[in-house]
Amino acid sequence: MRISSNSTRHRRSVSTRAYTKNKTLPLLDVGGYFAPALDTLYDRFSGRILGVVEDTENGHKRYAEHDKLPCPVVSVARSPLKDPEDFLVGQSVVFSTEALMRDQGDILNGRHALVIGFGKLGSSIARLLHAKAVRVTVYDIDPVRRAQALSQGFTVARDREAALMGAGLVLCATGAVSLRGEDFSALRNGAYVATVTSSEEELDLDGLPDIYTGTPTGDHVTRYRTTGHYFYLLNDGNAVNFLHGASVGPFIHLVQAEILAGIRMLTQGDLDPGMHEADATDRSTIAATWLNYFNR
Repeated sequence: MRISSNSTRHRRSVSTRAYTKNKTLPLLDVGGYFAPALDTLYDRFSGRILGVVEDTENGHKRYAEHDKLPCPVVSVARSPLKDPEDFLVGQSVVFSTEALMRDQGDILNGRHALVIGFGKLGSSIARLLHAKAVRVTVYDIDPVRRAQALSQGFTVARDREAALMGAGLVLCATGAVSLRGEDFSALRNGAYVATVTSSEEELDLDGLPDIYTGTPTGDHVTRYRTTGHYFYLLNDGNAVNFLHGASVGPFIHLVQAEILAGIRMLTQGDLDPGMHEADATDRSTIAATWLNYFNR
């Protein structure tokens, strides 16, 4: 007897519900992807969702903006144990950007770079570019971060469009939309554009004027051109560091250990719905254990 696809899906659904019935489940998220559907998941899951452990700043923001979370969310995004990872990710972004530019016969030296966003990743990127003798301008919508950038010796853009026009390299590190469709035409001729997250989050590529035509000019490099103007987009606007592994070495274990601590917090069952962080004592224990193993 032939079974229709609908019948097959129904059997799988029944089987899944039977397996998960009365089960408890923590959700591990990297980017807040469960956030839009969390209420539905929490209500309809045949078992019990203990809560969510979130790893990223973008995800932290998505859960924090939720009107009324149905379960606890433990965020490691702003943990001091994540600082080493964020710093090294910024370093790997610069490494990958430079590698792709060299494949095109270009180098960093002599270019003026614009870093949009001066958070953990943006500040790491700016510092390494400066160490490579690149002139760095910073733009951030947050005046506190602009003041921080200025105190660290960076030029801080007063006019965003003018900064775009003067930059030969634009690195987007906001976790929001850094460049909208109309911004691309303001880019300096031959400028390179790279991001630290995904194209959907950082770039409004759908808004790029139809007069631009994209042509691959090498591995993971696309040249967008129209009459009298062109620029290069690296890795289709997605995080460039993943092209070369994005390894941060043993420091990743600090974050992974705090994620496990977050799961433990959820399984203890005494957290109210809302945003939570690991206890400072847990973080100290994790750091001490890590140092004992890796700092021999």
